[in-house]
Amino acid sequence: MIRDLHIAKEEEDIGFYAGFVGASYMFGRTLSSVIWGMVADKHGRKPVIVTTLISIIIFNTLFGLSSSYWMALTSRGLLGLMCGILGPIKAYATEACRKEHSHLALSLVSSSRGIGLIVGPAIGGYLAQPADKYPSIFSEKSIFGRFPYFLPCLCISLLAIIALIASFWLPETLHKHTKDMVLNDSIAVEECLSGPTAEENSGGCLNLFTNWPLMSAITVYCIFSLQDVAYAEVFSLWAVSDRKYGGLSFSSQDVGSVLAFSGLFLLVYQILVYPSVAKSVEPITLVRIVAILTIPLLSSYPFMAGLSGFVLHLIVNCASFLKNAFAVTTITVFNILMNDAVAQDFRASANSIAVTLMSICKAIAPAIAGVIFSWAQRRQTASFLPGDHLVFFILNVFTVIGLVSTFRPFYARSSTKH
Repeated sequence: MIRDLHIAKEEEDIGFYAGFVGASYMFGRTLSSVIWGMVADKHGRKPVIVTTLISIIIFNTLFGLSSSYWMALTSRGLLGLMCGILGPIKAYATEACRKEHSHLALSLVSSSRGIGLIVGPAIGGYLAQPADKYPSIFSEKSIFGRFPYFLPCLCISLLAIIALIASFWLPETLHKHTKDMVLNDSIAVEECLSGPTAEENSGGCLNLFTNWPLMSAITVYCIFSLQDVAYAEVFSLWAVSDRKYGGLSFSSQDVGSVLAFSGLFLLVYQILVYPSVAKSVEPITLVRIVAILTIPLLSSYPFMAGLSGFVLHLIVNCASFLKNAFAVTTITVFNILMNDAVAQDFRASANSIAVTLMSICKAIAPAIAGVIFSWAQRRQTASFLPGDHLVFFILNVFTVIGLVSTFRPFYARSSTKH
């Protein structure tokens, strides 16, 4: 899309401009996430969910109709500004089921990312530029010919309309407690009244910033999120770049197929494998294991450019699945830890603080990743970390930082479960 908007003067500059479009969404979300969390804690989770879906329908459609780079940048930024769903939906998932099922509930929220990785890349890969791919169906003079990225955005907006209609049947969960919870959790209530909950109620949302178990979990979560978003930005740019620059020369359909394959198996992993793993391994230990396994995996990516044919596609698909499975495992664990660290009345606000800080990292990540990727493409003959070796080395640096941050004194586990 950046190439077709003709903002980049050279092919090597495409990553630079693409990074800022990715960052604009996260920048908008950074500005508004805490506000949306406070609204969800005061007025309920459902109004925020409905508002977000309406904004997706409007601004995602406008993004597909972008005729200039600045229109694309603005529409994505406005979409991020109006996207308040992530914090409240995590709180909703925790509140919609009993405590013993919260791991599965938050795992299913993360699984929605797996569904997105199946549906999203397939829509983008197969429906972008329809007049070029399917000339017998779409004319160059039609709206889909004049706006080659409108069709996939329109399909996504239609999915948002379906979700909006379905959301009207969602029950509100704020301050809803079942009788058995009240009867069986009297001890927990006493602990909460004498522990962090009393402090949170007296200090309001600002007191969440003094909750070290919460803030340490958010900090580590942000580090891993930065690495994950930078990887997502780099992977697509690396896969479609020419082999002379160390890429794979994949088409948009090839990239879409790889991500869809990853998403399909990621969904199976989240539903069938992750719950069993989470029960047998202590949460923060699981994060450390995943981080250690990520380092050799990322280091192997630059060497894939030397492969071809079926072997290349097999290796790339397997690596993509493993990387995304590691990322979703980490995200799910920290979602659970963050929700355990606060009481219900402040759960959406706590999640929104996490989303805000995470969005700052995710706003920085695509821009930095795009700049580093463009720089790496110009240093193919460097003696130290040539080309894309530099990009994946830097991703591993953040993996190591995240791993170190899971140990004391950087990380503290909450002793009180809410």
